[in-house]
Amino acid sequence: MRKPSLRTKTYAALLGLMTAGAFVLTTGPASSHGYTEQPISRQKLCANGTVTGCGDIQWEPQSVEAPKGFPQAGPSDGHICSGDHARFGPLDSPTRPDGSAWPTTKVTGGQQYTFQWQFTAEHSTTDFRYYATKQGWDDTKPLTRADLDTTPFLVVPYSGRPPQTLEMTGTLPTGLTGHHMILAVWTIADTGNAFYACSDVTF
Repeated sequence: MRKPSLRTKTYAALLGLMTAGAFVLTTGPASSHGYTEQPISRQKLCANGTVTGCGDIQWEPQSVEAPKGFPQAGPSDGHICSGDHARFGPLDSPTRPDGSAWPTTKVTGGQQYTFQWQFTAEHSTTDFRYYATKQGWDDTKPLTRADLDTTPFLVVPYSGRPPQTLEMTGTLPTGLTGHHMILAVWTIADTGNAFYACSDVTF
């Protein structure tokens, strides 16, 4: 039997590396996903059918993943709610796809509130951070850092992997009235990413 040539061996090795790389790329991100259910996030509203015409996010509300380190890093202004994913763009729009207002959750400033996350796959966690828009922010435009008080009103450190559903209680900010946005950020410990969720609320 003829021995494989050097060219044949090299091709086989390269093919093996390419196959292994494709496997890592397609399976790696699936290890961590989550979104907020309380207050209900825009992606959850799309997933449960309350808001229609959202596109891909309706099938994967858990996938709004972007670099961690917000507000210094993370998704770009105007694309915070989508995590800079173009196919999740409807989440950044000030109105839902039919042009009407996003549904809001009623909350009261200064009172305790129970936040709830839903995870489709658990991941080692650093913390959960919550930000609120400033009084007088422009809700006719996509969310930017200038719209937010970039000091989180609640930080919940967390060590380990969360269960499928996780609740945490904290005090809502004071001095806010009317329509606002709460941005929730789940910071992952062992990757460079975090998960983002935007919830419309009425104080």
